[in-house]
Amino acid sequence: MRYMTHLEKDNIDKNFTVYELEFKGSRKDYYVSPDNLSIKPSDHVIVQADRGEHIGRIHRSGPMSMFPHAKELKSIIRHASYTDMQIMMDNKLKEDESFKVCQDKIVEHELNMKLVDVEYQFDGNKICFYFTADKRIDFRALVKDLAAEYRTRIELRQIGVRDEARRLGGIGVCGRSLCCKTFLSQFEPITSQMARDQHLSLSPSKISGLCGRLMCCLAFEEDFYKLQSDMLPGVGAVLEKDGINYKVTKVDFFNENFIIRNDEGEDRTMSINDFPGFIVVETPEVPEYDYGYSSGSFPEEDIEEDSEQENAEE
Repeated sequence: MRYMTHLEKDNIDKNFTVYELEFKGSRKDYYVSPDNLSIKPSDHVIVQADRGEHIGRIHRSGPMSMFPHAKELKSIIRHASYTDMQIMMDNKLKEDESFKVCQDKIVEHELNMKLVDVEYQFDGNKICFYFTADKRIDFRALVKDLAAEYRTRIELRQIGVRDEARRLGGIGVCGRSLCCKTFLSQFEPITSQMARDQHLSLSPSKISGLCGRLMCCLAFEEDFYKLQSDMLPGVGAVLEKDGINYKVTKVDFFNENFIIRNDEGEDRTMSINDFPGFIVVETPEVPEYDYGYSSGSFPEEDIEEDSEQENAEE
């Protein structure tokens, strides 16, 4: 078994089946099956890993065009056996023990870092410790202690707050499991402008996720709101038709209509199809929307950076 290079990935048949595998902490990676194994979703398989083998669960599969962000394709070796599943369960117990050991050593070395998770490679050739920190940490002494304790390759990886939420999981304000834990393969940039476009409450407590950053779901309907805002006038805009000026007092994106008021104070409800018949005389610099929300304080634009990573080996 071997890795598939970037060149091979670009040249293989576009209908070639690619498998998205899920590992601990909702980490996902992409694989192919050179031996054409019969694989279906939720199957556990043994795959190539860094200097060894790892075990993962099939999340979904499809043609390569379905996974444009897959950078390197690795190989699936075989189906996981009953013995393999037992080893996986034993590793989970070891991870709990290693978490406590590492926590104690962090305190012992007085390191300003928060341990998030521990992941054993299936064959035991590597143990990865995930942590968060406000700045770079000199953990060389910690790595030496852990390497002496476990006699295997040790990796310490610094992750961001979004990655922490994805690894640990939780329930969002919607009452469902976190999107990053269930189906998001990668994080997209989320900005405060998305909340403004959707006329949401500008209070951080209303639009922030468990990670403390703007909620990923703000991006889900952004295209709809942008499209509707291009096809409907903004609240406060002045329109003209047949020599009479009207002011837009309310806009309903979902029912695709807007309310205009003439100089006599009479209101009329117009359809989105009526808008092209008006001439826009004045457009408000910052459209105001009457949705009954309080603005409150609002965070700056939140562009998620790539997770920092620091490796150390013994």
